[in-house]
Amino acid sequence: MLIDGHAYAYRAFHAIRELSAPDGSPTNGIFGFIKAVQKIRTRCQPTHMAVIWDGGLDSQRVEALPAYKAQRPAMPDSLSVQIGELTRWLPAAGIHSICVEGTEADDLIATAALRAEGMEVVIASADKDFMQLVGPHIRLLNPNDKTEVLWGDAQVRTKSGVNPNQIVDWLSLMGDAVDNIPGADHIGPKTAAALLARYDTLDHLLERVDELESERQRASLVAASAQLRLNQQLVRLRSDLPLPVEPQAMRLMQPDTKALCDFYEHKGFRTLLQEAAKARQADLF
Repeated sequence: MLIDGHAYAYRAFHAIRELSAPDGSPTNGIFGFIKAVQKIRTRCQPTHMAVIWDGGLDSQRVEALPAYKAQRPAMPDSLSVQIGELTRWLPAAGIHSICVEGTEADDLIATAALRAEGMEVVIASADKDFMQLVGPHIRLLNPNDKTEVLWGDAQVRTKSGVNPNQIVDWLSLMGDAVDNIPGADHIGPKTAAALLARYDTLDHLLERVDELESERQRASLVAASAQLRLNQQLVRLRSDLPLPVEPQAMRLMQPDTKALCDFYEHKGFRTLLQEAAKARQADLF
């Protein structure tokens, strides 16, 4: 189980508007994140688990496209301090917490997922970039999907209109406003899917662009061809990175129930404290 840390932290932060510890420090993101992780564990029953955090933007992508993710606002200070607290909670809960400076979480997750040979992998994230990784041994748990179905090929096709191995080209054609990556004018998700259904890959499409009946589409693709090829490099997740913890070593550890009790008491999480206290009593006896 690989969890997109910042994505879940932001989600929790915005879902619970006001919550604070007895000392007045904000805890809305912490509480929502912990509950989300507990729900994931109950749903998937993983043996190995890691929360992976963004360590900064990929320098190669920024060099290729200086505007890459440049429009994103800075993280609120009240969330940043809570993420720091979560990196303390995770080891106490027996869960690996991984962050590599100058490395995007998406690339670390992709590297870990593809390196986990012989293991079934679930990636918990709503980020559409991860659809490119879906295969026989890699599935997605999308928090926006209330059915809690683990996404495979069929769900990716329903969502995008293309197969997982076409996701990079699909995203390259239409661009990605979230990452500030421009696509071809007048090419939206449905048009991109239809073009890939006909030509299979972006490379084949650009080689045979003169066959297109629509003059507007031809002109748009020709004008954007250099950007589209660059987009392939920007969108494709890296899978060759060094990992501080290999997938086979991400086994869930025994929780430190004393540390959890102290943490929950300090944050004023009464129900979580009661649960941890019961588990501590079991440890002691």
